[in-house]
Amino acid sequence: MLKEFGFPSEFRFAKLTHYQKLRVRLSSAGWRAILKYMTLQGSTPRAGNDPKSVVIHLTTGTGVEIEWKDGHRSVYTFAFLRDACPCALCEEERTKSGRKAGEAAKLAPGALPMFKPAMKALSAEAVGKYALKFSWNDKHDLGIYSWFYLREVCPCGECARTRTRV
Repeated sequence: MLKEFGFPSEFRFAKLTHYQKLRVRLSSAGWRAILKYMTLQGSTPRAGNDPKSVVIHLTTGTGVEIEWKDGHRSVYTFAFLRDACPCALCEEERTKSGRKAGEAAKLAPGALPMFKPAMKALSAEAVGKYALKFSWNDKHDLGIYSWFYLREVCPCGECARTRTRV
């Protein structure tokens, strides 16, 4: 598996860069071995990234409320979450247009705004113990919103100030 990328077969996974690990993971069924060696940013446990409670307002269509174990409270609208979709397709589109996660797409100069129905989650499901996955009314359902990612893109003023300082 590693020879395909120019690495000797006895090369240790821990010595690979994140990009190399990703290439190996995507090219082979050995992705589980790769994940074992990938580390979270920082060396301390992130207890604050685990939710204490999660409320998803599917019927009212208002969004998601998360109370984190460290006492922080996050409220996400469905429109924000759809615009912050972490899937590769949406991430690439945001990067090309220079948008941040959760930021709505801007109209091109001279373009007329078209009617778009309000963004709504049709269903939500837990992905293991680490994430949520939504099916949206625009038929998109590829994004897996990990607790770490949701805390990272928290739209509250306190978190926004922290992100601008860093």
